[in-house]
Amino acid sequence: MGSTERPLDNMVTNGGFTRIFKSITCVGDSLSSGEFESLKEDGTKGYYDMFEYSWGQIIGRTIGARINSFSRGGMTAREYVESYADLKGFWDEDKKSQAYIFALGVNDTGSCEKGEISDICMEDYTKNGKTFVGYYASIIQRYKEMQPRAKFFLMTMPRDIRIDKARYEKFLAFNEEIRKMAELFLDTYLIDLEKYAPVYDEDFRENYFMGGHLSPAGYVWTADVVMSYIDYIIRHNMKDFKEVGFIGTDIRGAGM
Repeated sequence: MGSTERPLDNMVTNGGFTRIFKSITCVGDSLSSGEFESLKEDGTKGYYDMFEYSWGQIIGRTIGARINSFSRGGMTAREYVESYADLKGFWDEDKKSQAYIFALGVNDTGSCEKGEISDICMEDYTKNGKTFVGYYASIIQRYKEMQPRAKFFLMTMPRDIRIDKARYEKFLAFNEEIRKMAELFLDTYLIDLEKYAPVYDEDFRENYFMGGHLSPAGYVWTADVVMSYIDYIIRHNMKDFKEVGFIGTDIRGAGM
């Protein structure tokens, strides 16, 4: 494909160049957790995080990589930073990865002030503002401190017809801050689902949703989208990824 190629023009099912990664950490909410929604006869809903169905674990089975599913239904950037990551040992040295994929924001739009790039203290993440941007950035910064040469992929929230106009406007605003963070941090790339993924319209939801969350087929579809997008990023930035095999070591590549 030439310079006019868009990120999802070339869909891969075998992982493409995502296969260069042997360890990946996925930071997210219910849609990163393989969450399924049930409905009882009395109208009561049930929610179940079934990680083996998450798009992250599907990627792992596809490319043979170790996947850390650091997510939970309802997760926010604030909860991740203030309690959950510590509780679950998500900062442990033995859980470091070559790549990190962030899929946060949906729940944050209803529980946290958006903030802005000025909320980020590049010298000390503990001084970041208590906003979505501040919390989100501090997760990136802490993992960069642990694994300085790792690659980071930040996902925007996709377009979804079920969302009311007021909240959708919040989605767009939060996505803009995610884009800015992808530009701010080194070795950080944008998976722009809002711009390039299909709209979650009635036909899409009929095929890939089960209630308010994805179906098994929906998680497989999402895994293919993420792998295809990362494959696109790598193919268009080949020099950036030459030394992936040395991430976590002090070894440097031999140039050309």
